Amino acid sequence: MPPTTRVTSFDLDHTAVRAPYVREAGRYVGALGDVVTKYDLRLTQPNVQEIPTAPLHTIEHLLAGYLRDHLAPATLVDASPMGCRTGFYLTLLGEPGAEDVLHAAERALASVRDHEGEIPGCSPERCGNWRDHSLPGAKAWAGDVLAQGFIVQETIELPTSG
Repeated sequence: MPPTTRVTSFDLDHTAVRAPYVREAGRYVGALGDVVTKYDLRLTQPNVQEIPTAPLHTIEHLLAGYLRDHLAPATLVDASPMGCRTGFYLTLLGEPGAEDVLHAAERALASVRDHEGEIPGCSPERCGNWRDHSLPGAKAWAGDVLAQGFIVQETIELPTSG
């Protein structure tokens, strides 16, 4: 028997969107009134291209800090890579607008592109797969994504079946 809970991200028409983009994917209000906003930060075109795991892992480690630097006053709770390796889910405490998230993502990816030195958290004590990283790959992917130009993508849902 399949799960009974509907997953709204499965209703997005992945063939109709244009990456790279940011898209508000959900907004949730907690019992105490706190708002959590979820964004898709899509870096590559779905079903056309995916980021190899080593560069994606490095981008994840670098975005963890760089996005936090650029998103205030919203608070980044988490930046999780999508299983399809085409981008990240951003979980934010607060209600930043899509344009604010877009600009923060651009600045954070520019910081990834320009990063020199060590990869934060890249050691056996701090990372569960510390050998699977590529700073040159992460820098190249960030540069390529930025060269394409980000947009704010509206949600394009699949047609509902009768």
